[in-house]
Amino acid sequence: MPTSMKQQMNIVIVGHVDHGKSTVIGRLLADTDSLPKGKLQQIRDLCERTSKPFEYAFLLDALKDEQSQGITIDSARVFFKTEKRHYIIIDAPGHIEFLKNMITGASRAEAALLVIDANEGVQENSRRHGYMLGMLGIRKIAVLVNKMDLVGYSQQVFERIRSEYSEFLSGIGLEAELFIPVSGMAGDNVAGFGEGMPWYDGKTVLQTLDDFEVLPPDESLPFRLPVQDVYKFTRFGDSRRIIAGTITSGRVRVGDKVVFFPSGKRTTVQSLQTFPVPESPADIPGSEISGNPVGITLEEQLYVTRGDMVAIEGEANPKVATRLKVSLFWLARKSLSSSRDVLLRIGTCKVRARLEQINRLIDASNLEALASPEEVKRHDVAECVLQCDQPIAFDLSVDNAETGRFVIIDDYEIAGGGIIQEALEDDQSWLRDKVMTRNIKWEKSAIGRLQRAEHYCQRAALVLVTGHEDSRKKEVAKALEADLFSHGRLTYYLGIGSLLYGVDADLKTPGSDSRVEHRDEHLRRFAEVAHLFLDSGMILVATAIDLSQHDLEMIRTVLQRHPVLVVWSGDQSGMPVSADTEVPAQLNVEDGVAHVKSLLQEQGIIFKG
Repeated sequence: MPTSMKQQMNIVIVGHVDHGKSTVIGRLLADTDSLPKGKLQQIRDLCERTSKPFEYAFLLDALKDEQSQGITIDSARVFFKTEKRHYIIIDAPGHIEFLKNMITGASRAEAALLVIDANEGVQENSRRHGYMLGMLGIRKIAVLVNKMDLVGYSQQVFERIRSEYSEFLSGIGLEAELFIPVSGMAGDNVAGFGEGMPWYDGKTVLQTLDDFEVLPPDESLPFRLPVQDVYKFTRFGDSRRIIAGTITSGRVRVGDKVVFFPSGKRTTVQSLQTFPVPESPADIPGSEISGNPVGITLEEQLYVTRGDMVAIEGEANPKVATRLKVSLFWLARKSLSSSRDVLLRIGTCKVRARLEQINRLIDASNLEALASPEEVKRHDVAECVLQCDQPIAFDLSVDNAETGRFVIIDDYEIAGGGIIQEALEDDQSWLRDKVMTRNIKWEKSAIGRLQRAEHYCQRAALVLVTGHEDSRKKEVAKALEADLFSHGRLTYYLGIGSLLYGVDADLKTPGSDSRVEHRDEHLRRFAEVAHLFLDSGMILVATAIDLSQHDLEMIRTVLQRHPVLVVWSGDQSGMPVSADTEVPAQLNVEDGVAHVKSLLQEQGIIFKG
């Protein structure tokens, strides 16, 4: 097979400290002739001059020291090739404090080699590594029982370790494809067979690697494209906005109707931009599949940001939620507790999150449940609930491993990671479902948001004037509307009474206060009416008595990315909501309106024509 046509496979190699991972890697490099010319002899000569016994592990250290000379290794990645394919081996350090390297390394791997020292046997980290491989969705695992030369190539020792570790893997739902007795130092069963273990009739490590199947991208899974960035062009009349990212599953074609999550907004794929750019139009593919970086342009411009997930209409949708039931592995020294926020990263999406509750805590080294869990400590595995500060799009790990996996960042470092088991409801799940249905069914105008903004010299926004009873809310709101209108702005004052006896008439029950009994539905309908005004490019001014933070979050959920500015009017004691600005009681209405207009200018809502 020509070199350019060879397959590539990513392998992660894990194991307890000093169990011989580096020796096995060094031996693979040497025996596959993947070292720079003369490097092996150079290290042998150096060991002889310094009176140190030669070890194949020294090859890895030497290569890392010579990155500047173009050696094919960076940090913990090693490159070599066989007749069948190219390999990238991700070396995850075995020290417990370096487990965080493994969670990022193994998450890119398709298969794993797990090294156990025949002399020391199965250690705590051996079990932890196995648990994490399973959590990360890696199912192609070969266990190398290394240093067989130190136990006299004993078949009995090998069988004991195989039995013990097989039982452990079985307990977490894994099964190793092969157990291989090896000696990294002597080279037995690494790239070739040795004479020390005539009782072993299986494959070498190299044969095992070549026998691992590289699964083609699974086009049967629903299309998923986490948005990496949005590129805008303005020169030479190029008005394209390219949505860029790497396809994690499925396939997309020009003309496909796509949906953006978590918003639920939809449009049609106008073109596909491939990387690198094809040399001629004939090279442009009709579709792009999983694993490929791609840029898409849309027939209608939507507000899209990094972290959004693109799916195809008619295929299974990703989940959208703020509460996630997860299984996570904690790596940081500082425990995970409900007292502080962390960053949750799924694909390209990054949101603040907090531990809501711990359902079960497990010691990954022995799979025993820990009693009375109040926090997740270092090296613990937890089944727990995380609460995010905003809705995110994802899949369950059983449905799509790539988009059902996450890492947690704390103090700018990877502190943990895991898989998503379930999307849980919160108090706004029903509302997001309605908004998503609305967005999918929405009939778009031929006039876009930017066109309206340029035409009216303003951005659409909702200005909510709230406060306690008798706090001049209506007076301030109507004066603001009049001032904006007199200066040529497209604006409207929406009185709550106009809704209570109109679109909310069916909620009124004789003898009861429907505003209390059906408050959430009142707010939803108010926000949906506001959404219509804002879609037209208007600045909508409305009032509400004692608007709460919960009320505001409901309105923002419906309006999504439309700006919502809160103005508190009157006495500021006991404010139930976080306001963008205040109009104190001692300020006259005219000055209060000028104060609010200054806020609108600062926020870029109104601008000069």
